[in-house]
Amino acid sequence: MKEHCCDAWGSGKPLTLEREGGGVRLVLQNPRGVLKPNKENGDGHISKAEMEMALEFKRKSLEDQDAQRDAMRKMTWFALMGMLLYPFAIVLTSYLGMDEAANIVGDIAPTYFVAISALVAAFFGADALKKK
Repeated sequence: MKEHCCDAWGSGKPLTLEREGGGVRLVLQNPRGVLKPNKENGDGHISKAEMEMALEFKRKSLEDQDAQRDAMRKMTWFALMGMLLYPFAIVLTSYLGMDEAANIVGDIAPTYFVAISALVAAFFGADALKKK
């Protein structure tokens, strides 16, 4: 015999009371909707295999998010170093007697700073929109 009722958190996920022999077993199906198990069998219960698969997908998702944060951090540091070292490149080329190169590098500077700033802003903006 099975009896269904709602959980205490109001998520609408059922709790199942199963009578086995002389005892009663409480089966909590996906508390708070944290995991999204595979629903191929459609029996309404989360099997051990489905729970393991859902946990594996959750772990992979967390690893992907961590890798994305690392990539954003590296890109930001690379852009910052480029913006900080660019003026030194102009000074260095001038110091080495490459005045024409210093002029060319100096002429490209405004475009470089705007392009790098726009690239970082677009990347962070797209990430922020994706999270909404």
